[in-house]
Formats: sequence, structure tokens, C-alpha cells
Amino acid sequence: MLRRELGRFELTHVPAAIRNRDRLLGTRQVVTPRYERITFQKELVRVHGKPQAELITPGHPLLYAVMDLVLERYRGLLKQGTVLADELDPGKEPRVLMYLEHSIQDARAVAGGSKRIASRRLQFLEKGKDGPFRNAGYAPFLNYRPLTAVEQPLPASLMEEPWLTHSLDEEAISHAVESLVPEHLQEVRLRREELVSKTLAAVKERLTQEISHWDHRAEELRLQEQAGRVNARINSGRAQSRADELQRRLEKRLQELEQERQLSALPPNVIGGALLLPAGLLSGLKGETIVSSSDFAAGTAEVERMAMQAVMEAERRLGFEPCDVGADHVGWDIESRDPVSGMLRFIEVKGRAVDKRTLTITKNEIIQALHNPESFILAIVIVDGERCQSPRYVRNPFGKEPDFGVTSVNYELKDLLQRSEEPR
Repeated sequence: MLRRELGRFELTHVPAAIRNRDRLLGTRQVVTPRYERITFQKELVRVHGKPQAELITPGHPLLYAVMDLVLERYRGLLKQGTVLADELDPGKEPRVLMYLEHSIQDARAVAGGSKRIASRRLQFLEKGKDGPFRNAGYAPFLNYRPLTAVEQPLPASLMEEPWLTHSLDEEAISHAVESLVPEHLQEVRLRREELVSKTLAAVKERLTQEISHWDHRAEELRLQEQAGRVNARINSGRAQSRADELQRRLEKRLQELEQERQLSALPPNVIGGALLLPAGLLSGLKGETIVSSSDFAAGTAEVERMAMQAVMEAERRLGFEPCDVGADHVGWDIESRDPVSGMLRFIEVKGRAVDKRTLTITKNEIIQALHNPESFILAIVIVDGERCQSPRYVRNPFGKEPDFGVTSVNYELKDLLQRSEEPR
């Protein structure tokens, strides 16, 4: 894959293994031996004076074939697990991250007799040595990095600790069944109920009108035939047959929609895991002198607390209903609901002491901002001693996704503040 223009690439050769996998999957489109241009951004498909690019998104046969091949060859590595470093955590206690796959099915049957999957989700749980499992957010691994070659032998002794070798899978599944599964099921049920209700109304209206039309047409033709006026193009029998066929279609579609309403949760499966080493623990394992950071951590926590309180109050003054979701590590700290429309806005809060010049943003936060450009807000609160300045909101704060190996990015605080505005 060769970079040609910004965000656009040329694939000079697609390996035979990927092309053959496409044939096995039987997708409607064919994976070609080469692509003059591909892009992952819709706005870059057409660039003046350059070849049109193929948009690579979920569902594209090239991406589908690559993903299927990678999962077939390397899915076992997820179960084997790995060790990751959390450079943003100065603590000394290791944690474990578990990956769970969970599906919701409806009552419609697919080929083979199994039920159709309505929603499949990858979910993440974290726990410390003594604490319970908790929701780790949408993509927590984006904030961690792999160990270097020098660091890889260091955690060998940790691997034998009893809490890492005793029934982690069962604990994770038990927690998921109690919390994650009901939330997933309720979310899909609400979305599915709305969709089915709209579809049901549209189907009934359209097919009922057609059935009435052909019933009426059949009766008209029958009366004409009795009077000796035979229609050469269509007779009453064919018209009535169409009406009966539409009635059967309506009954079948209504049955299918009712089956789509009947949702049930499948048991969650643990498909992988990772041991997480905080920066403080990793420094200790390397024999580095660890400077006590308790005072710094306490000061930082107080600044963040004051910033969160300031933003929550600002949201309430605007008439929104804010909820603190920082503990869930979803990529933002506050979900603020509009009581009129029900829409949510996602606010990442950054509190900084008045003497600080930079702001650290994690990769997960940047990606969530790019995924939710209309709803994401970066809220910056400058804290001067015991007093908070008025929050400043930055919309569309980030321009591009960080590189693959980056876990966090430092931004100039003054540059972000220049693009900020009053809360609204």
C-alpha cells in the first residue's frame, strides 16, 4: 500500500490469499488484484485531477476478506493474551482487561436453522487485584502500549499470582450477565421496537391499499364478464389471484416483523484478555527510582474534581441534564441530555492549573471525538487555587486520528483556548 495523496493510497498488489478468501466468503463484489486508489474517508473518494478512490468501510469485500483471514489465523492469540503498559496511570497495582463478545438474536431463522443475530458487540471489563470487574469503555486498549523488548521479561513473576490464574473468565462472565447483557438487550430492544413499528405501519398501509385495489378490480372484472364484456389483458381470476398473493405476502411480512420483535440474549463469551502494568509498577520492575507522586496525584485529582463540578453546573444552567460517566472510560466524562429532544452531547472535561501550558488527550478520547463530531465537546477549565474560571467549550477539537503506536497526544493549551467558546 503506497501513499499517493493525503488520506489516499494505491494498492499495487492484493495477495492471492485475500482474493481466494473473497471467493470462499461469496460476497457479491469481487476483490480485484490491485486498486488504483483506496481511502477510508468518504470526502476523499473524489479529488479533482486524481483517480476516483474505492471507499473502504465495513461491508467492503476487501476489508471483509482481510478481517476474516486475520481472525482465522490469529484469533487464538486473543485468548492467549498479552501484557500492555498504561503510561497514564502512575499507580503500582496491576490490572486485568478482559474482552467479551456478546450477541442479541431475534426469532427469525437463517440458513442452517439458527436464529438471526440482531446485534453483536465487543465489550471490555477491567479489574484490579482486589476489586470487582467494571466496565472499561468502548476501546480501552487504545490508551495502552505494548511492552518493549527490554520490558517483556519483567512481568514473569506477576503471571503466577493466584488472582490472575483463578476463574477470571467466570468472574467476567458473571459480571457481564448482571450488568452488560441487560444494558445491551435493552438498547437493542428500544431501537428494534421503533424500527419494527415504523416498518409495520408502512407495510400495512402499502399492501392493504394494493389488496383493496385488486379486490375491487377483481369485482369490477367479474361484473363485466357477467355482462359479456371480457377484458383481453386481465380477467377477474388473475386479479383475484394477485389480491390473494398480496394477502399472503402481508401475512408473511407481519409474521417476520413479529419475529424481529422477539429478542433474546445469548451467553457472553470471553475471547481474550491482557495484563495491564501501570507506569509506576513498570518503573519499579525496571529498578528505576520512583519519585513519590502522591501529592501530585492528589492535586491533579482535586483540579479535575473542580473542573467536573464547574462543567456540570454550566450544563444545568443551560437546561441540560448532565450525568458523570467518567468511571466508565467511554472516551468522555459527561453525557449531557437535552430534556426536549432527548439528544445526548458527550463532554470530555480537562481541568488544568493556571500555570500549565499543555493538555494531554488520550487516543481513545481523540477517536471518540472524531466518531461523534456533532455531539463531542472538549471542555477546558482553568483552575487558579480554589477558584475555577468559566468553562470553555471546543467543538471539533481534533483534526485527525493519531498514528498507530500513539497512546496520547499533548496539545498547546493556548491554541485550544483560542478556538474555544462560552458554553451554549
